[in-house]
Amino acid sequence: MPIRIVFETHSTTEDNENGVATGWLPGQLSRTGREQAAELGRRRALDDIAAVFCSDLTRATQTAAIAFAGTGIPVLLDWRLRECDYGELNGSRAADLHVHRPEHVDQPYPAGESWRQAVARVGSFMTDLPCRWSDRRVLVIGHVATRWGLDHALAGQRLEDLVRRDFAWQPGWEYTAD
Repeated sequence: MPIRIVFETHSTTEDNENGVATGWLPGQLSRTGREQAAELGRRRALDDIAAVFCSDLTRATQTAAIAFAGTGIPVLLDWRLRECDYGELNGSRAADLHVHRPEHVDQPYPAGESWRQAVARVGSFMTDLPCRWSDRRVLVIGHVATRWGLDHALAGQRLEDLVRRDFAWQPGWEYTAD
């Protein structure tokens, strides 16, 4: 039975506003981000969400806590939904880091991981979902790596193509996992 997955990125952070690539650092929502998280909750209030799966990084957990406060929907943290680990480059200028993404499809960032490793983490999360959530609608809150993991695993998109695209925000992406 299929699982319907809604993906939402974490809300805007102070680092986003300052052009910083947070990576595996915690990050904090900005005032705008807190407003966006509240809007996410309103937008998904009637979506029949059975559970929220969330990266364990602070910016994602803050988004989930604000969006789903008082709803009774379980929020389950999973480290596999984290952003790519940029290693020594966590916290560096985003523009400098992103221009070199194609070089790190298979080559890990110094003391970090490659995009393929990050996407594989998300793939391992996907293999566990059917154990409990078949024929349900779940929401996933994560990062660029999380979305690309879903795009790769569920939409068959090549990672080499994904790293060359701009990550254009929108109010959620919908997937179906069989």
